[in-house]
Amino acid sequence: MNAEAANPATPGPVTSGHAAPAGSRRKARPRIDLRRLGRAALLGPATRDRLPDAIGHVVDAHRAHHPDADLEPLRRAYLLAESSHRGQMRKSGEPYITHPLAVTLILAELGAETTTLTASLLHDTVEDTDVTLDQVREQFGEEVRYLVDGVTKLEKVDYGAAAEPETFRKMLVATGSDVRVMSIKLADRLHNMRTLGVMRPEKQERIAKVTRDVLIPLAERLGVQALKTELEDLVFAILHPGEYERTRELVLRNAARADDPLAEVAEDVRKVLREADIAAEVLIRPRHLVSVHRVSRKRGRLRGADFGRLLVLVNEDADCYGVLGELHTCMTPVVSEFKDFIAVPKFNLYQSLHTAVAREDRQVVEVLIRTHQMHKVAEAGVVALGNPYAAPSEEQPASDGERADPTRPGWLSRLLDWQRAAPDPDTFWSTLREDLAQDREITVFRPDGGTLGLPEGATCVDAAYAQYGEDAHACIGARVNGRLATLSTVLKDGDTVQLLMGQDPASEPSREWLEHAHTPAARIAIQRWLATHPAQDAAPATEPAAGARPAADGPAAPQAPQAPDTAPGRPAAAQVLVDRPGAAVRLARCCTPVPPDEVTGFAVRGGAVTVHRVECAAVARMTGSGRAEVGVRWGEGAECRVTLVAESFVRPHLLADLTEAMALEGAEIVSATVEPPTRQQVRHTYTVQLPDAAGLPALMRAMRNVAGVYDVSRAQPQTPGA
Repeated sequence: MNAEAANPATPGPVTSGHAAPAGSRRKARPRIDLRRLGRAALLGPATRDRLPDAIGHVVDAHRAHHPDADLEPLRRAYLLAESSHRGQMRKSGEPYITHPLAVTLILAELGAETTTLTASLLHDTVEDTDVTLDQVREQFGEEVRYLVDGVTKLEKVDYGAAAEPETFRKMLVATGSDVRVMSIKLADRLHNMRTLGVMRPEKQERIAKVTRDVLIPLAERLGVQALKTELEDLVFAILHPGEYERTRELVLRNAARADDPLAEVAEDVRKVLREADIAAEVLIRPRHLVSVHRVSRKRGRLRGADFGRLLVLVNEDADCYGVLGELHTCMTPVVSEFKDFIAVPKFNLYQSLHTAVAREDRQVVEVLIRTHQMHKVAEAGVVALGNPYAAPSEEQPASDGERADPTRPGWLSRLLDWQRAAPDPDTFWSTLREDLAQDREITVFRPDGGTLGLPEGATCVDAAYAQYGEDAHACIGARVNGRLATLSTVLKDGDTVQLLMGQDPASEPSREWLEHAHTPAARIAIQRWLATHPAQDAAPATEPAAGARPAADGPAAPQAPQAPDTAPGRPAAAQVLVDRPGAAVRLARCCTPVPPDEVTGFAVRGGAVTVHRVECAAVARMTGSGRAEVGVRWGEGAECRVTLVAESFVRPHLLADLTEAMALEGAEIVSATVEPPTRQQVRHTYTVQLPDAAGLPALMRAMRNVAGVYDVSRAQPQTPGA
C-alpha cells in the first residue's frame, strides 16, 4: 500500500523469486507488463455487463481454483477502485490501479476466495481516495469492509513516529478476528518489494528490514510459503547484494551443467513407484536463493543435489507412507533426516514427510512426500483455506483438519494477549520483532489434560504466565513430567507441567525471572510489576522518644536498656518506641513481630513492655480480659528476629539448598526444626536473625525459589501467656 513501484533497480530473483530458471517447483508465471495493464485499466470495460480487460489475469487465475465463483463482486470492485484511483500514478509512471490489480492477482494464483479478492482490489481506496468504509459496506458488505479497514494504514499526521507500529498492531488485532487481513497485507508487501527499485536506497533498506523482521515471520506462521520464499529472496537482494549475486551465480552455473543428480534420482524414484503400483507425481523442487545461501554456509562447497529437493505428490495420506516404505526399501535412506509432519503437523498447518536417500557418489538427495491437498496448503497456507470462518460445505466437512484456523489458540492468541499490555508503541514494536524471531512452537500438557502452546526455548516461567496471566506472580515452583523443577527449567515439546502456586496473596515475582522469561507475555508482566513495585528503602525513622533495644524473642525476665554501641560487632537493632520512658522492651515470641508489622504492647511484671503483632491471638485475649494496651511503634534501626515456616516436597539435598539460600540473603539461623515427611511433603520452621528487617521479603522469595519449596510464610500467631 502506498509503496510506489517500478521495475526493480536491484536484480530480482529468477522466475518469481525462485533459484533455478529451469525445472521450477511450480509452473513459471510471466511477469505482468505493467504498462499494458495500465492501458487496459484506463480503457475500462466496453459495456456495463462485460468484465474489464484489466482484470482478465485475475479472473483466469481465480477460475482455475474456483470455477463456479460469482465474478460480479470483482467487476464492481474493480470499477470502484479504477474510478477512485484514476489520475493517481506510481513513482514508476504506471497508473496506480496496477498495484491493487497485481496484489489481487497474487492472491488469486494462491487460491483466495472471492471476498478476499474483492477486498484486495479495494485495499487502498479508503487510505488513498475519497471512498469511505461506509461506502464499502453499503456496496460490498461487512466482511469486505472489515478486511479493507484491517489493512488501512493509520495516518502519520495523527500518530507521528508511532504510525507504523500502531498500524501493525491494528492489523494484527484485525487478523485475530479474520486471518484474511494478513493475507492481503502479505500480498501487498510482496508486490511493493517486487517494485521497490525506484525508491531511495535508504528507504529500500528500511522497508526490507521491516519485511525481514515482521512480514516474513508472519508469512511463515500463516503457512504461506510461496510468499515467504519470494520475500526472502527480495530482502536478500537489497540487504546483502554481494552475497545475493554470488549465490545467483552459483545457481546459474549449476543450471548449465550437463549432468543433474536430482533428475537422475527423480527418474529412479519414478521407476520404483511404478513397480510398486503407486500413482505419484515426482517433481524437482529447486531451492530459492536464500535456501541455497544457507546450505552453502552450512556445507561449504555445494554439489548438484544441494540445489534442490525432490517432491513426491500422491492422492491419499496412506500413499505417503507407501512411498516412504518403497524409498527406504529400494534406496539407501539417511535415517537421521526423517521427519513426520503428517502425524504431527507444524503449528502453521504444514504437513509432509521428509526423508533423504544417498547416492553411490555420497550425494544426499532430500525428498518431500505429501498429498496434492497438503501441497496446496504448504504453498498457500491460510489463503488455501478460503474463508476459515464460513460453515463447511458438503464437499468440505467440518472434520477436515486442513480447514482448522491456524491462528487459535497458538501464536496469534499469545501475541494478542501481550500486545494489550505493551505500555507504548516502541515496546510493542521491539517486542513484536523479538517474538516473531522465535521460529518453532512446542506444546506442553497441563495435569488437567489441557495444553499450552509456547515458543521453543520457553521455561516454566513462561508456562506460568501463559496459564495464569498476572496471577503467575504467585508461582513458586513446578513439576515437569512428575519431577520437581526450577522455574528456569527449559521445556521440551510434549512435557507435562504442573505449576505450584503460593497461597500468600503478597507473593511477588523475582527480578531474576526476567532472565528466564522467553515470551513477551511473561517479560511484560514481570517488568510491569517491577515498575510499580520499586525496591523499598528501610522504614524512615520517627521522632526520638524513650525506647530500648528489644530482646527479640528473648527470655521473660526484663532487661535493662542498652545503648547501640554496647554490643560491638553487632548491627544496630530495630528500636521500638514506647509511651513509657525507660521501660525495657521485648518482642513476643508467639508472633515475632518485625518492621513494618502493625504492633501493640502490654506491660508485664518488672515494668517491661511486650510487643505483639496486632493480629496475634494473645492481643484479643488480653484486651478481652481488661488489660490496658501500651502505645508502641517502630523506630530507626534494622536488625530483627523472625520465625518462618517453609513447606516443600521431599527431595535429596533440599535442606542444604534451603539453608544456603538463606545464608546468601544474610540470614543467621538461630533455630530450626524439620517435621517428619507426610505424603512426600515436609514442613520446616526456622527462627532467623536478619541484619536488616527490610530484607525479609527478599529472604522469603529466595526460599520460595529453591526447587521443591512451594510455600514460605511467617509463623502464625499463637496464644501463649503474655
